[in-house]
Amino acid sequence: LWSESHSICLSAVLSSPIPAPQPLLSSPPPTAAAQQLDELLTELGHMQSKVKAAGEGAKVPAESSSSLDNMLGTLTQDLQELGITAAPAGICATCHKPIAGKVFTALGKTWHPEHFTCTLCGEKLGSQPFFERDGQAYCEEDYQQAFAPRCAYCAGPICEKVLTALGQTWHPEHFFCAHCGKVFGEDGFHEHKKKPYCHQDFLALFAPRCQGCERPVTGNYLSAMQGAWHPECFVCAECLSGFAGSSFFELEGRPYCELHFHQRQGNICQGCGRPVSGRCITAAGRKYHPEHFVCAYCLRQLQKGNVHEHGNKMYCQNCQKKLFL
Repeated sequence: LWSESHSICLSAVLSSPIPAPQPLLSSPPPTAAAQQLDELLTELGHMQSKVKAAGEGAKVPAESSSSLDNMLGTLTQDLQELGITAAPAGICATCHKPIAGKVFTALGKTWHPEHFTCTLCGEKLGSQPFFERDGQAYCEEDYQQAFAPRCAYCAGPICEKVLTALGQTWHPEHFFCAHCGKVFGEDGFHEHKKKPYCHQDFLALFAPRCQGCERPVTGNYLSAMQGAWHPECFVCAECLSGFAGSSFFELEGRPYCELHFHQRQGNICQGCGRPVSGRCITAAGRKYHPEHFVCAYCLRQLQKGNVHEHGNKMYCQNCQKKLFL
């Protein structure tokens, strides 16, 4: 029997794959004096960062970076001698140097604002939402490209609602019949080779076909002559009668009852009109059961050499003379 497991309607689950962006924490506003100091120290910090960045792409004398470090250190020392405390706001998690000016706090660490950037593209994240994964910060686009689930249909990242079905993830609008493109209704869907199909297309494409009417077989069926049949379609090709549990005969790929099978084979007794099986007598191109090979007038059994044909009937010699001579 055709397995019904292929026609079970499957289900899909919607969920949200991407967490909401984490809010950035802002620092309290500084006092006027502290702000002036921060601006001066920040400027020196920027100069130091530019020298460091230039040094990564080209050869820059080590004295330049060292000179800026010395200037920053001397300024801090001079301020301390004047009784002004200029303690660093923290250590930058990127460059590992003291933060003398504005500080950015995120992911439990402190950063120079220009150093808090996307791990992949390097874009500054200070003024926009960001995503965290394994302690690393990402802009929204790079996070989705790197970690969002992929749609089984378009292969694009799924940023909002994700539909899970057939062991894969899909955009909800991309989960439709693989043949006709229609979205699935209350009937659900059917699976074939990891692709979803609506009920109608699944039967039309993959259900076995009845050998009698060539329509899909969906319920109970008969298996005969290397094919499937609706029970009502498995009948004699000549008289359209069912076999009701009796045997059938195959001829040229079609089923026949015993009478019409032998009739098509030319094996019908001319005496009784029933099929001839076993011993038979052939005369004048016609077949007879031995017991039915008799004179059409006296009904005596005919013998070889004592047979005469007249009007498609067989007569013994005596009846032939009596009737026709």
